[in-house]
Amino acid sequence: MTQSKSQTILLEARRVLDSESDAICKLSSSLDSAFVEAVDVLFRCKGQIILTGLGKSGLIARKIAATLTSTGTPSFFVHPVEALHGDLGIIGPR
Repeated sequence: MTQSKSQTILLEARRVLDSESDAICKLSSSLDSAFVEAVDVLFRCKGQIILTGLGKSGLIARKIAATLTSTGTPSFFVHPVEALHGDLGIIGPR
């Protein structure tokens, strides 16, 4: 790989990381009582946390469910289309 190509790759990687860093800083300052309320709802949950999503959001929801479960918060993913075709039966009152 040429020196010029290497420099281009490094510059682009740094640009992307700087952009993402800026976005995280902006997100951090936007946290408010709604975030605290969401955390409290999850913390007080006595049953399992159910996540759902379709497409890319479904893939993310699956990963979040796996992370929650591996850190001690019972949770699982339900595909929304399958939920409409009978899988809602696995969801209980808690």
